[in-house]
Amino acid sequence: MSNATISRRYAKALLELAVEATQTPTVQKALTDFAAAWSSNEGLRDIFENPSVTSESRTKVLEQLAMRVAAPPLLKNTLKLLADRNRMALVPELAAEFNLLAQAATGQVEAEVTTAAPMPEQYYVELQKVLEKVTGKKVVLVRKQDPAIIAGVITRVGDKVFDGSVRNRLTELKEQLLAH
Repeated sequence: MSNATISRRYAKALLELAVEATQTPTVQKALTDFAAAWSSNEGLRDIFENPSVTSESRTKVLEQLAMRVAAPPLLKNTLKLLADRNRMALVPELAAEFNLLAQAATGQVEAEVTTAAPMPEQYYVELQKVLEKVTGKKVVLVRKQDPAIIAGVITRVGDKVFDGSVRNRLTELKEQLLAH
């Protein structure tokens, strides 16, 4: 079974528990914060990947980090289960899957908007309105910057990409010129 499949199963189970306990936003934020700490801290990952570290030590570290991110008990239990099964490496995938499932359950969709430089706030407000009209869902914008796109905007909603970047247009022109 692939890691993505395993992560999806844990995410679905965790979402069901979170919905039942009416703690979805709390679990989502704590899990996102925990995944960010996991991804950015090599020492933390080493604790859970090193076989010489005792399970008691891992549990203490897990408890401290769970307390720091204000994890509700159902998330703490899920993280302990992952640790017991040596699956802590799945935490970033689990968090991403949980976020997607939680958004889908609430009728939301995430739109990743990449620009070369910061845009005025009004641009994002208008873009969000247009995307909500097109998708028929509440859109959550995730803003990114990438100077490599030169200018323009790349918007990714689910598996659809709207590439209005100058870099993309130059690539298309190059391909047209080479085709002739």
